[in-house]
Amino acid sequence: MSQRIFGLVLLLACLGLGITAWAYHAPFSYEPVGPRAYPLLLLTLTGLGSIYLLIKGGGLEQGEEGPLTRHVLLKIGTCILIMVLYAALFETLGFVISSALFGVAMSRLYGGRWTACVIAGLLLSVGLYLLFDKVLDVPLPLGLLEVLEN
Repeated sequence: MSQRIFGLVLLLACLGLGITAWAYHAPFSYEPVGPRAYPLLLLTLTGLGSIYLLIKGGGLEQGEEGPLTRHVLLKIGTCILIMVLYAALFETLGFVISSALFGVAMSRLYGGRWTACVIAGLLLSVGLYLLFDKVLDVPLPLGLLEVLEN
């Protein structure tokens, strides 16, 4: 039940933040899609996740909370470390490489097979780069791949 309550609160927060983001208009914009596209995309994805929680629940029985064992705490710590490394290496390595490494590391952390993790990490990072840089015209750092640019 607590997962569904969390899903409802999260959905309401997404709706409220979505209304706020939709109404935002910057006096100037350096991106063709404006400053609200990225938050709206994230809020949409988060909202879909909260709807899933409302419908299916979190996979635990009612009243059952996952125990904070040493293994769980280690995964949480490793996840935070991976996110900090991603942020630290983002400019240096560039979006594509740092996002691919992030995707592989997070997938492996949660039990993915190496082949699937590498393929998913590469497809996700290249796909997101093409979406933001080419379709939405939001410039992303290339980092080490800058030599490939014309």
